[in-house]
Amino acid sequence: MDLSKLAPTTPSDPDVVREIPNLFRVYKDGRVERLIGVETVPSGTDSRTNVQSKDVTINPDTGVSARLYLPPNTSPSQKLTLLIYIHGGAFCVCTPFNPGYHVHMNTLSAYANVVVVSVHYRLAPESPIPVCYDDTWEAIQWVAKHASGDGPEPWLNDHVDFGRVFFGGDSAGANIAHNMAMRIGAEGLGGLNLNGIVLACPYFGGDEKDILVELLYPNYGGVDDLKIHSMKDPKISGLCCKKVLIFVAEKDVLRGRGQSYYEALKKSEWNGTVDIIETEGENHVFHLLNPVGEKSVALVQKFVEFMKQT
Repeated sequence: MDLSKLAPTTPSDPDVVREIPNLFRVYKDGRVERLIGVETVPSGTDSRTNVQSKDVTINPDTGVSARLYLPPNTSPSQKLTLLIYIHGGAFCVCTPFNPGYHVHMNTLSAYANVVVVSVHYRLAPESPIPVCYDDTWEAIQWVAKHASGDGPEPWLNDHVDFGRVFFGGDSAGANIAHNMAMRIGAEGLGGLNLNGIVLACPYFGGDEKDILVELLYPNYGGVDDLKIHSMKDPKISGLCCKKVLIFVAEKDVLRGRGQSYYEALKKSEWNGTVDIIETEGENHVFHLLNPVGEKSVALVQKFVEFMKQT
């Protein structure tokens, strides 16, 4: 989904004050109707993978929460790698509770044998950018509080090796994942060690202003806004991890953005390893839309291998 190509249209319904095709409508009374990403599935034990999942509240005042995943056959004292995942959706649609994300997290948890924290942040336009970044940072700080073994969530206390933590995200979520790694580099975060980040079909701003972002982000600084246009960040070498894996898709309009991010990291003084994998013949977040497809399975395998590497 190319955010730069999304623009509001003139609503045909007189009660609608703003409409972004295929994403949402805003009504005169302030109500927001989302047009995609509204279907949800409950947590529980997945019949396909036997992964257990549950939902936890991080901040009851704001609604920031997460869906946690625990792989099968985990012994009481077994410490596992942690994946903190940030979903995509143009900063304004989708949740961790959508079927596509739930299937993807169950698969990653089972195949990589990792604990997953899938972050539920507030969405624009009701909660404009940069709320999504602040909510995700709050969730990461909440996770880090468990490193001493006395946090509020037993799964994290009992089963996470905080020396092996990864961030992952797709599309806008990949952008947020990058920004979280940059924030750890700038501010520090005791308790966990970020080993790497995985960015699938990442969204980053290009050489022009993004029309949709401008609507969702009141203080958007245009091409000089480094949260959105991260490739232009002169401090990108401060990325706080040692390895990055980027997935792009041949037919995805964001393919070039992922490639530019890869090149920006390579050219910087960042002391890490970055790899990029392109999937031929596929479009944006194809692995979420068709998780059983051969190329989707191959992407998951590469994701799993990346987290298993020492």
